[in-house]
Amino acid sequence: MATTFSLRVNGETVTQDIEPHVLLVDFLRQRLRLTGTHVGCDTAQCGACTVLIDDHAVKSCNMLAIQAAGSEVTTIEGLLRTDGSLHPMQSAFRECHGLQCGFCTPGMVMSSIDLVTHHAPASEREIREQLDGNFCRCTGYQNIVKAVQVGAKAMAV
Repeated sequence: MATTFSLRVNGETVTQDIEPHVLLVDFLRQRLRLTGTHVGCDTAQCGACTVLIDDHAVKSCNMLAIQAAGSEVTTIEGLLRTDGSLHPMQSAFRECHGLQCGFCTPGMVMSSIDLVTHHAPASEREIREQLDGNFCRCTGYQNIVKAVQVGAKAMAV
């Protein structure tokens, strides 16, 4: 039995009927066609599906869409500025080569924004610890850590 719910996604109000068992990641990808949010493990361990809900990083494969009712959801697509420029964290990932295959990148960027916004990491160790729930199978993390440091400086401006 479908339920009607509303939320804001990337600044736009969305009201839809949805079955109560639909995961947020599936709602975003299949209903809204926001495919930048990736499905990696379906067990909330890899972080590829991370989005911001009310400015906090959440693994969308571990949350029902209906649980986001009334919330502000930001996906990787929602970071693009009105002038077409990238968010400072996205730019830092590009400049610092913090990606290779790119599969983990949307989740890494979203988690990094939350990390910088709410936890203000100072050291490489703190960044590594706080990104522990996001897996990258390509980069070895060194350039990701560097990107977070550069992105944090750019976000502080």
